[in-house]
Amino acid sequence: MSDHEFKRALGYANAALDLLKKSSIPPYPQFYELLYTYATGVNPSLNHRINAIFSSGDSPSASLAETLYNEFLKSDVNDRITNVSERMQARIEAVHSAIDQAMFTANAYSGSLQSAQGDLEREIGPDAIKALAGRLLAETRRMQDTNRLLEQKLDASREDIAALQRDLDDVRRESLLDPLTKIANRKSFDEGLRAAISEARQNGSPLCLVLIDIDHFKTFNDTYGHQTGDQVLRLVAMTLKSNIKGRDLAARYGGEEFVAILPSTDLKGAMIVAENVRQAIHGKELLKRSTNEKLGRITASFGIAVFHTGDTAASLIDRADRCLYAAKHAGRNRVINEENLMEAMRKSAQG
Repeated sequence: MSDHEFKRALGYANAALDLLKKSSIPPYPQFYELLYTYATGVNPSLNHRINAIFSSGDSPSASLAETLYNEFLKSDVNDRITNVSERMQARIEAVHSAIDQAMFTANAYSGSLQSAQGDLEREIGPDAIKALAGRLLAETRRMQDTNRLLEQKLDASREDIAALQRDLDDVRRESLLDPLTKIANRKSFDEGLRAAISEARQNGSPLCLVLIDIDHFKTFNDTYGHQTGDQVLRLVAMTLKSNIKGRDLAARYGGEEFVAILPSTDLKGAMIVAENVRQAIHGKELLKRSTNEKLGRITASFGIAVFHTGDTAASLIDRADRCLYAAKHAGRNRVINEENLMEAMRKSAQG
């Protein structure tokens, strides 16, 4: 973790602890998570609710914090997985029951055949043969009915299992999306970066990482409100996603930061992508939906790191973050890569 990222995370943590103290809410893990999430601003619905509570003058309490946690942060993914598991268990039990019944009927049918064989080996009259044939016919029909029922339950099970698989796929997709911007979330980014680094190591293919931060976002958010701030985040996310392609991955890194993983892309190609995104963001004029008031243009700063042999996800992110930090200090609304940074350091050392 870079110093910049550490300081940012520490700021969120301190803000969460301050809110806990001011509201006299016990610093239990779930309440800390609630207010840490509020401090980051990644859950707009939660922030809207808490801001409304503060604006109304209501005094927050542990019970209110519990309610908010259950509503906004207590993930329903586990509940949905549990539901799928219970449905799967019920279907398996139904199939087992049908199989047990079929086996019982098959054993009974086998016993009837053996008994019939013994009867036929003895001298029996026409009436007895007729009765035996009737009994075997009834047993055969019962066996057919049991097999038919088993087939029906197996068919139903196949349909249920396909539906359950679709449900599980939906849960996984939702767990990897940022709810506000509808692009990949931090979890998806972490998985994607690990996979991209593994591929780059194995194939020797290039890989670049682009870190993006919206300039002066906090000031903008405080001036125009969280709803307009959310509009900015969605706009940047949409612009980033529309300017990458193929196996590239756009994700929300946290707060007002975004990231793009660019597999099979060298530094020159990454610079073109980043510059296109920067210009596209700057080229859009923001309007306040409620009044159509022009709020001006937004800008973003970019840092680009290139994967090198021996890199880990942490070291690659750290270099991209340093480049982003340099872009901020150089005046914002610009792209700086690690070669630019090294060149600047050399000039500084020589001067």
